[in-house]
Amino acid sequence: QVQLVQSGGGLVQAGGSLRLSCAASGRTFSRYAMGWFRRAPGKEREFVAGITRSGGRTNYADSVKGRFTMSRDNAKNTVYLQMNSLKPEDTAVSYCAAQERLTVVAATAEVAYDYWGQGTQVTVSS
Repeated sequence: QVQLVQSGGGLVQAGGSLRLSCAASGRTFSRYAMGWFRRAPGKEREFVAGITRSGGRTNYADSVKGRFTMSRDNAKNTVYLQMNSLKPEDTAVSYCAAQERLTVVAATAEVAYDYWGQGTQVTVSS
């Protein structure tokens, strides 16, 4: 069992930046591929970004490419999402997720992940 604790959400004006953090318990963090998802009010949760176990590869939703950067520090058991040039449509509850087991399911799918953080509110004002 792994616990994911998120921090770094908040309120920012359009064009501003925020950095989300997600810290994992345990000593096997480097074995997990990690993802960020978000859910706007009344909408389904959607994929935002993913990163491989080593951090060597990242993948982003088209809506955030060029604006968001995902990274990880395995020594700190932490994954980050740097969000720049934020837009009002980025307003959502953001979730980090960990994939412990290998799967053939695409990394963009919720069901590919085994553990989820508690969610943090990101609000972008216009």
